[in-house]
Amino acid sequence: MSTQALPAPRWIDRPANRGLLLGLLGVTMFALTLPMTRLAVGTVDAPQMSGVFVALGRAVVAALLSIVFLVATRAPLPRHQDLWPLAITSAGVVFGFPLFTSAAMRYVEAVHASVIVGVLPLATAAVAALLHRQRPSSGFWLCAALGSALVIGFAVLRSGSAGLNVHPADALLLLAMLCAAIGYAYGARLSQRMRAEHVICWALLIALPLTLPLAVLTRPQAALPASAWWGFAYTAVFSMWIGFFAWYRGLALGGTVRVSQVQLVQPILGMLFAVPLLGERLDALTLGFAAAVIATVFIGRKMPVHASARAATERI
Repeated sequence: MSTQALPAPRWIDRPANRGLLLGLLGVTMFALTLPMTRLAVGTVDAPQMSGVFVALGRAVVAALLSIVFLVATRAPLPRHQDLWPLAITSAGVVFGFPLFTSAAMRYVEAVHASVIVGVLPLATAAVAALLHRQRPSSGFWLCAALGSALVIGFAVLRSGSAGLNVHPADALLLLAMLCAAIGYAYGARLSQRMRAEHVICWALLIALPLTLPLAVLTRPQAALPASAWWGFAYTAVFSMWIGFFAWYRGLALGGTVRVSQVQLVQPILGMLFAVPLLGERLDALTLGFAAAVIATVFIGRKMPVHASARAATERI
């Protein structure tokens, strides 16, 4: 009696749906970035690695892995017209986001920082709409704004005051979100004409002449606990490398504006991961907001996203 493999669900054959699944996989890996960074840099009372070393050292490790991957896959050299978008991508996701978050995570808990990440989907969608000349519907923008408002409202309630606590680390985190949004949008655009996995590899490689010497200069000089090194290793292999394989492929398949909204679940996932890793608190309020945020993602993905008239004309 022969057996046959069950066919894959038909909905997964659609590029937009595959893009959303890959985007969710990438976001899940990224959601561990802040807790793992907190493990690596430590706290004000118990500092571990410097934020600069965590940010640039992880880029060095990922760049070395990228060299192996590029050689193994016989990747072609980037075209001349792709060098500038690669440089912008590198500035956003190799330098800006890691440096700002690593500097901030010594001063704020991962749960607090995860809430600030809630503005990232709206920022990514805004950058992508400008870059790709897309016209999201009013309903789409309403869902994006509602999701962002929910995570900000959560921060207000958790702060126990009338507004968010003002801290320089919050400004650093917001700058990190802007850098990530720009890097995501440009990387997704490159993924339309380059293999998605190659985009982050080349972005890391062109940054290596800067990241390598700076990482060596800021390397730890004293013995550190294993937890700090495990946190650093995760950010190097998953946050800085493998996560982008899934993320850029997802953005390319499903569209940057739409798939970027999957990031709305990243704050909730980050909080869930922070509980066992860092001993931070998770309560019913967090779970309630998680359900509301996920609902906005589900509704938002149903809203239409159209190319602008000018972009449509250029494709004819």
